[in-house]
Amino acid sequence: MIVTLIIACEVGFWVLLAGGLSLRYLARMPRTGAAVLLLEPVLELVLLIATAVDLKNGAQADFKHGLAAVYIGFSVGLGHSTIKWVDVRFAHRFAGGPPPVKPPKYGTARAVHEWKTAARWILAAVVAIGLLQAATWYVGDSGDTSTLRGWQTRMLFVVGINLVIALSYTLWPKRPKPGAATESVTADEAGAERPRVYGKR
Repeated sequence: MIVTLIIACEVGFWVLLAGGLSLRYLARMPRTGAAVLLLEPVLELVLLIATAVDLKNGAQADFKHGLAAVYIGFSVGLGHSTIKWVDVRFAHRFAGGPPPVKPPKYGTARAVHEWKTAARWILAAVVAIGLLQAATWYVGDSGDTSTLRGWQTRMLFVVGINLVIALSYTLWPKRPKPGAATESVTADEAGAERPRVYGKR
């Protein structure tokens, strides 16, 4: 049941995203489209409640409960940036919005970009670790929580990998090849801005 619900939430995420952006840009109904996009967190709430109920009813904490916690964590940490990424491209393709800005490639701007990316992944991992810990406490001594602990270890690896990547761009910044054109895009400009609604309302 939990695995099926995770798949349903993932499908629901993209259905709501496509529906919300279509209403916002194609149907010229920005408020209705925004309301549809605001329904996204409801999916994670439903999954969280279902997982808690499943554990309360005596289910053994296993892989699927850990996966549910990780899915919710990554939805929290990466869901908003994913929506913005798709939003900018949808606006450009269907509503005459500006083209997506490519992230910086070199120097401090690239390092800042990598730290921002790492921060989102680390937030996702930390939220997942928190939910896994809550589930562990909820189960208590009455059940085996080794699977949940295993998921926590995986999330610590996610944190470590992202820190190493971001730190590497800070300590050894990437430099353009001699004679290559220098970039004028700053790290802040490279971040996906909340796009406006183009066209008539």
